[in-house]
Amino acid sequence: MPIRQLPEDLINRIAAGEVVERPASVVKELVENSIDAGARRIVIATANGGMDLIRITDDGHGMARDDLLLSVERHATSKLASDDLDDIRSLGFRGEALASIGSVARLSVASRPLDAESGLIIVVDNGRRTGPMPQAMNRGTVIEVKDLFAQVPARRKFLKSARAETGAITDVVKRLAMANPEIHFILEGTDRTMSNWPAVSGEGALAARLGQVMGADFVDNAVPLANARHGVVVAGMAGLPTYTRANSLSQFYFVNGRSVRDKVLVGAVRAAFADYTFRDRFPVVALYIAIDPAEVDVNVHPAKAELRFRDQGAVRSAVIRAIGMALAAAGFKASTSVAEDILGAFNAPEMDEPAAPAPLPPPSASYQTPSYGWSRDRAPLNFDRSPSQLAGLTAPSARVEEIAAPAVVEDFPLGTARAQMFDNYIIAQNGSGLLLVDQHAAHERLVYERFKAQLASGPVASQAQLIPVVVELPEEDCARLEEAAEELEKFGLYLDRFGPRAVAVRETPALLGQSDIAGLVRDLADGLAEWDSTAALSDRMEAIIGRMACHGSVRSGRRLRVDEMNALLRDMEATPHSGQCIHGRPTYVELKKADIERLFGRSR
Repeated sequence: MPIRQLPEDLINRIAAGEVVERPASVVKELVENSIDAGARRIVIATANGGMDLIRITDDGHGMARDDLLLSVERHATSKLASDDLDDIRSLGFRGEALASIGSVARLSVASRPLDAESGLIIVVDNGRRTGPMPQAMNRGTVIEVKDLFAQVPARRKFLKSARAETGAITDVVKRLAMANPEIHFILEGTDRTMSNWPAVSGEGALAARLGQVMGADFVDNAVPLANARHGVVVAGMAGLPTYTRANSLSQFYFVNGRSVRDKVLVGAVRAAFADYTFRDRFPVVALYIAIDPAEVDVNVHPAKAELRFRDQGAVRSAVIRAIGMALAAAGFKASTSVAEDILGAFNAPEMDEPAAPAPLPPPSASYQTPSYGWSRDRAPLNFDRSPSQLAGLTAPSARVEEIAAPAVVEDFPLGTARAQMFDNYIIAQNGSGLLLVDQHAAHERLVYERFKAQLASGPVASQAQLIPVVVELPEEDCARLEEAAEELEKFGLYLDRFGPRAVAVRETPALLGQSDIAGLVRDLADGLAEWDSTAALSDRMEAIIGRMACHGSVRSGRRLRVDEMNALLRDMEATPHSGQCIHGRPTYVELKKADIERLFGRSR
């Protein structure tokens, strides 16, 4: 077949296939044009998921006659001051956007600059242009796209349902609103409930806009990011490790004001939260990257949704450091959603009708009142008595010790210990409420952070065993431990092969104290078998010290004295990330006084 020149309308349709993937793609292109035009109020209206109508109204600079005519031509743009494609400082520069949209829909563009007496309108109906003609309108631009893909049924049949397309448009506008808090966005239409995000400004503008779009709950459970490293500025907000989602849909990434999807940023966030979240849980983040446009290529994707960094390592380290610093500054803080879950668990189901009172037994000479710790022949209990005088009445589930009142009462953030429940949970009270602390999870985090601090300054301190502990294991596990012995010494664990099916542990990390050495060695052997690479053992530092911390922490079932409970609480307050254990679970739950009153119906 000979080579031939394609007709102009077919060229435009091919270009439309790159730019106009679905109605949400049209909305993205048009709203980005409005933002680049200096708009401060943008109204987006849709019908039938954008397939029947998309209308974008802005109060930007507007276009005069010559610019309006050029706007619907291919390869015409006002967004490049020069021919340098490596210095893109606007949201878009694709000159064929409007031309491509006009080739697969009925497009009308009405615009009026500030100094004009009236506006002009131009129409492109599936590639056929008419106008411009006079149009009465306010300053700015109004663009309408009707009957998208109506004359290209092969494209239209691959669109999803109206509800799915409406959701995709909502997601696009949400991201644009998050990237531009200074602009007022209104999203409305016959196919949706209106969303109104007023413009915000000032020091807390970003947090206010994220609260509008993502909800106030996110802002209450997130920490601000602010860091500059290697020419990369990182800002935004990151949710606390105990505030997570079941998927990554609540992770938003912006580079130089452009919403993007990038593996480097996703991997950096995953690495930054690796110590604090479950493997199947995803942190909630809104990450804003500012970088020299020459250091990033935005031309790798037709819709500019993906990009490529020149120095990926610098961007990755900047993001990890920013999130790490923010989480460290949060200290022991845990998300409020944990307490809300607990309150929900406390709410008993309401009964349709009050339960009928139990019938009284018939009088009988042999009937005796059942004893519940008291009887008719015994005086009521005196609750001023000491706990020892009340022993034996019930089988207590909580152990309460008398605590001498200190001379000066201090209101610690995590309160003062009042009791221990089920030999694992510490009940504490501060000035504003009640706290329930998981002693094993909390101490696990403390030991883990101490391990990390010691490793940062050199090998972990060890203590020699008076008699080496011999641990019997399968031969293949012994071989793996023997091969990894030199690297394990960095963690304070010294062991040797002791026959074909055993290892002898000579020294253990001093931080672990009198822990279950045999259990620790077996756990490490299981880890080496799972990782299947002793050469990468140093890369598994977090996993190794996590296993060690688990074995060296206060175990569930251990009874603590009051001074030990309070010491644990004070250590938590002084240790970063102590609001969650190394597996991502919360280490404590706080119920405010108002929450407790609500449980008993005392709130007004």
